[in-house]
Amino acid sequence: MVTFLEFEKPVAELEARIKELKASAPEGGVDIGPEVEKLEAKAAKLLRDTYAKLSPWQKTMVARHPMRPHFKDIVGRLIEGFTPLAGDRKFGEDAAIQGGLGRFRGRSVMVIGHEKGSDTASRIKHNFGMGKPEGYRKAARLMELASRFNVPIVSFVDTSGAFPGVTAEERGQAEAVARSTQACLSVSVPFVSAIVGEGGSGGALALATANRIIMFEHSVYAVISPEGCASILWRTADKAADAAEAMKQTAQDLKRLGVIDTIVEEPLGGAHRAPEAAIDRLGDALAHELTLLDGLPPQQLRADRRAKFLAMGRSAAA
Repeated sequence: MVTFLEFEKPVAELEARIKELKASAPEGGVDIGPEVEKLEAKAAKLLRDTYAKLSPWQKTMVARHPMRPHFKDIVGRLIEGFTPLAGDRKFGEDAAIQGGLGRFRGRSVMVIGHEKGSDTASRIKHNFGMGKPEGYRKAARLMELASRFNVPIVSFVDTSGAFPGVTAEERGQAEAVARSTQACLSVSVPFVSAIVGEGGSGGALALATANRIIMFEHSVYAVISPEGCASILWRTADKAADAAEAMKQTAQDLKRLGVIDTIVEEPLGGAHRAPEAAIDRLGDALAHELTLLDGLPPQQLRADRRAKFLAMGRSAAA
């Protein structure tokens, strides 16, 4: 059963009316088929029109939808023989950042990504996808392992940011995020990253400094959350919608700015309405991007990746 967002209330009302009609129709009674078809067509059009003009803040709400595909869903559908690899070899295991080896459409890959969890218990276990230092050190370890054995890297980013707790800071959170970002830039193998939900701050960048970056149509990617930005600029989170507009955090804005390379179209109404179809489209985009990187020498992969990020934000005059 789909959980409706605030701006989807008109669609929810129509779909509720359709269910009521179907449930109340007597067997062998009045034919309600034409009325149901009419309402279904109206609901589909309303949904299509609504998603055609989403604001950046509404896209943020879609990116955070609890039923959106998560790391385990994507890996379960796209990666064969996934073998998890745990621990940073320094402190311990972090459940927010997952990683391991598997096969993607015939090729061996190292898969790394954030896992938010799908219910209360799993969200607590995975710390809502907010990685701790040991998670980022594990990610760096797995990237270096992939580079050593010439295995392409695929990452799935979905986090509001790295965990900001005191214990994480005590264990060197900033340094761990920086080391993971450095590992991204240093690896000598093809690296494709996908922003599948929220791409928040350095916690996202630490897994997304890749040769090619793809992004779901209704995902967001920014240096800070809209609420955090609003709290800094206006001293109130109530201005989050204004912040989301100003930050240019949508896939469409980021494509224009050259921050990402490809937008992956989501099923009508968002990836949470048809997760398997969304994941299949994501898989097609990943396969295409990996093919583009096939055969490039290690030195070029590293140089292109570095040049890509150094070029961001430069003006034409510079």
